[in-house]
Amino acid sequence: MEIAIKNVSLQSKMKRMARNLLTLTAAFLLGICAHAQSGPQLYNMNFDTWSKKKAQWCPYAKDASGAEQVWDTANKGLSLLGKNGAVPEDKIVAVKGEGKRAAKVCSMNVVWAFAAGALYTGDFVRIVNFSGAELAMGVPFTARPKTLEGYYYYIPGIINHAKAPYEDMEGKRDVGQIEVLLADWDSPQTVCTNTGQFIDVENDPHIIGRGNLYLTRDTKGYIRFSMPIEYRNARTPKYVVITTASSRFGSYFTGADGSTLYLDEFEFTY
Repeated sequence: MEIAIKNVSLQSKMKRMARNLLTLTAAFLLGICAHAQSGPQLYNMNFDTWSKKKAQWCPYAKDASGAEQVWDTANKGLSLLGKNGAVPEDKIVAVKGEGKRAAKVCSMNVVWAFAAGALYTGDFVRIVNFSGAELAMGVPFTARPKTLEGYYYYIPGIINHAKAPYEDMEGKRDVGQIEVLLADWDSPQTVCTNTGQFIDVENDPHIIGRGNLYLTRDTKGYIRFSMPIEYRNARTPKYVVITTASSRFGSYFTGADGSTLYLDEFEFTY
């Protein structure tokens, strides 16, 4: 009887040890998984934080430091006309909760030209000759994420503004875009829409990685996306550009009045 009791006790102890080992193994594996998903993020990638300067909506806090003013829009110019191409959205959000917001970007016609709704990492520098804008694209970033993930809700209109070389787009459904570039430039890149000065995405030797997503349909609500970033080499980035637009060809003054893109809960995964 004593031997039987000892055997039962030993078996119970071995089972407890096995359970403990299984728990530790699971915790270890979960830790590895969590670590694999963690890595540097940008300020306000969830688009919860906004402030207002007079008539201009800004995608950062009122007291944000220069380093935190990561995102920008064309609102600096548009707000002079009482308009904003990118604004906070409190009701149509992908993730609900206290203080949760999304970004809403809309294409529109303004006094001098058609303007796509856009939200991007960089700075709006100035309006140029009332026919375009100068931008400084990119903010410091030195990591190599695997994907950009998040939610979008796209409502495209029918293109009613078209300029060269996209005249044949008129009457067709608008197309939105989400794009990420990682590059080892020494400074942000100048873009000037009215002179056709853009980043050469295909041929710029400083571009290390790129992810791109064209939005071609009315999604009827939010959908989750996971956009792989394809790397061209093993170099370390210095800058990241994330560009979102409710009209893909807006930089060429081509798109639809009213095309709308909601964005929420962006995140890099590693």
